[in-house]
Amino acid sequence: MTTREMPAWSPAQLHRQLEKGGRFFILDVRNQDEFDAWKIEGKSSIPTINAPYFDLLDLEDENEEIAAAVARAVPERLKDRLPRNETILAVCAQGNTSAHVAEGLRRLGYQAFNLEGGMAAWGNHYEMRAVEESDRLTLLQISRPARGCLSYLLASGGEAMVVDAARHIDVYTRIAAERGWRITTVFDTHLQADHLSGGMALASALGVDYWLHPYDSIHPDDQLPATYSFRYLEDETTFRLGEVSVRALHLPGHTLGMTNPLVDDRFLLTSDTLFIGTIGRPDLGGRAKTWAPLLFSSLQRVLALPDHTVVLPAHFSHMGEADQQGCYRAPIGALRGSNEGLRALGEGLEAFIAYILEHLPQHPPTYDDIRRVNTGLLQVDEAKASELELGRNQCALSHSGTGAHPTA
Repeated sequence: MTTREMPAWSPAQLHRQLEKGGRFFILDVRNQDEFDAWKIEGKSSIPTINAPYFDLLDLEDENEEIAAAVARAVPERLKDRLPRNETILAVCAQGNTSAHVAEGLRRLGYQAFNLEGGMAAWGNHYEMRAVEESDRLTLLQISRPARGCLSYLLASGGEAMVVDAARHIDVYTRIAAERGWRITTVFDTHLQADHLSGGMALASALGVDYWLHPYDSIHPDDQLPATYSFRYLEDETTFRLGEVSVRALHLPGHTLGMTNPLVDDRFLLTSDTLFIGTIGRPDLGGRAKTWAPLLFSSLQRVLALPDHTVVLPAHFSHMGEADQQGCYRAPIGALRGSNEGLRALGEGLEAFIAYILEHLPQHPPTYDDIRRVNTGLLQVDEAKASELELGRNQCALSHSGTGAHPTA
């Protein structure tokens, strides 16, 4: 049997299992540092063993089949740690080594599958859910589940807008083409730090306007301006999309230029200002204490909107935040009492700032280079782009505790 014929789960199949809370076991054979930095997570805890490939087995000679070596090594090195009555998913970086590991496990009688394309394919997998789908407005939430990233494609009257596009711009052009939409506007809510934006590339490819607040066109560390041209977003800039209006609200705090679109006076795309369980971190520009009061005021402005306004964030912390339709959304009224950051807001500015400073996660070192890429100050190839985007995003405050466990 060749590796191509070996039973495997695609990233889409993995997502379905995670979404429905299916029971399975993961054997991750990547190096420990790679595993520690980023692993597969679902609605509930997934039993997982990290057994680095080179520690798991030694080939008897260069001609030994890898699957045979696995079958020889597993009984001794993993003993009774693997379940006999559950599906085992073998995982590696690219899906090649894990294919042989899965085959070796099957020779031992385990029900084993390989993750097709490995963590690289899982990291680049996208899902789509409809937030609203009517004759008047279609609003699609496009998720990158491995990274906890969310972007949006909205359309009315055949015209479409993309908000916070990820770097794989073909995702948006394909959906628009399938639905007969013409993308007329590309909108980035802020200078992204956790992932490479596809906004400028998408706008250039389509020959349409790219919109960004000018405060976020400057790298906060180098103070160097973006190398590309763009349309200036301002507070209350209004777009007409078919039958629907989109109003831009300047809500600084996470960044100085953070601007959140209010769609049809019903849906607020809160980006990294407000998430389902927590709020955005104001320290990525190196000015947490200075920017925290801005975030305080911006969140008060959000809470002044009607309770039925639906919050649509740019990230999620875990899959359990999705509703029964698989969308990450909640009305403002529901978040007033359930969102930890909003509860801190009610204690006043000084208490809010103290809460912020207590719950700051570590600043990921890759974020500085990601912002350089997103301002056009640094050019990277696909391999480097993938390296910069490894792991989940860390754009929010940590939940209650020490702040050492960053959330999405």
